[in-house]
Amino acid sequence: MSQPDPTQPHTYPRRILVAVEAYSPQTITEALFALSQTTQPPWIPTEVHVITTERGRDQIQQSLLHEGWLARLCADYGLPDACASPVFHLITDPQGKVLWDVRSEQDNEHTADFISQQLQAYTADPTSSVYALLSGGRRTMTYYIGYALSLFGRPQDRLKHVLVDDCYFFLKDFYYPAPQTCWQTDRDGSEFDTANVEVTLADIPFLRLRDGLPGELLAGSSSFSETIAAAQRRFVPPVVHLDWHTATLTCGGKQVKMPPVQLTFYAWMLERRVKNLPPLHWTDEETTPLAAQFLNVYQRLYGITGGYEQAAKALERDGMGKSYFEERKSSVHKCLKKALGVHAAKTYCLHSHGSRPVTRFGLVLPVEVVAFVQ
Repeated sequence: MSQPDPTQPHTYPRRILVAVEAYSPQTITEALFALSQTTQPPWIPTEVHVITTERGRDQIQQSLLHEGWLARLCADYGLPDACASPVFHLITDPQGKVLWDVRSEQDNEHTADFISQQLQAYTADPTSSVYALLSGGRRTMTYYIGYALSLFGRPQDRLKHVLVDDCYFFLKDFYYPAPQTCWQTDRDGSEFDTANVEVTLADIPFLRLRDGLPGELLAGSSSFSETIAAAQRRFVPPVVHLDWHTATLTCGGKQVKMPPVQLTFYAWMLERRVKNLPPLHWTDEETTPLAAQFLNVYQRLYGITGGYEQAAKALERDGMGKSYFEERKSSVHKCLKKALGVHAAKTYCLHSHGSRPVTRFGLVLPVEVVAFVQ
């Protein structure tokens, strides 16, 4: 089986249409029509998810399900049952109470968090392609879904907006262009054939910030404000704070957790940078051997513990060889990327100097941004 192509979202086995809705259920049927009939190649959802309030759900269910507009659309155009069976997600507050409507500033905060967490979950599946619908919700709801897709969207995900002529907006019996002649009356009393109505599904470009987010946010359930703060950290000037007493490392205002051996290695590199010592290769010979330098830093951070003794035995046996050095460097980079995100971590990672076979590694952080608490 061939791998899905991010430039061809229809090749993904799981295709998720996500709509935020308030009082415009027609946008869902219009979007399904356009995706299946005018989009080339067609993108047919395998799931339809509707994010709404309790008030919105009642109105959407009445129109699309009880009055049968979704079932009619699927029958007219041969769409799968999944398109006629939307899954409703009612916006709740942190205590699980469902919002009747989005009215207050607090309601907006809950809505932002809820939409963000839903998009986070949909985009966590590598087999999925997500289309988010910008039409249909209150203005703040559509803003949040657009921003959430900007935060979590991948190359195979799209942001869409349904467009029809103004004269067809909110007409009681117009939900999609009919497959054959079907006459209706618009607001001005003029008759029109719904089969001739043009529905446009505009592709809205958006900035993808996903690669700049920490792995822990992509994997967990974070609030909208937390995710925004994480995305903004990639633009914050670098600053490093290492507390030797508590063995605590903070980069760009964010605590970076590392196991003792990794933090020791990074503290060693930070100290070399502050002292303007050159980048290292594991074969380098200095007045104090590299293994002894490393163990000295370990002792100052953690004392002579079981971990120290284990590291000392490994270094006594093999020295600061390629494997030990490379593994520590790689693990440090993983910790930084997990805590800060790929892009923000680049500033704090070790950089290569020179060329093979003697490529040296060291930090390039400005000395003045590194602060130690001794």
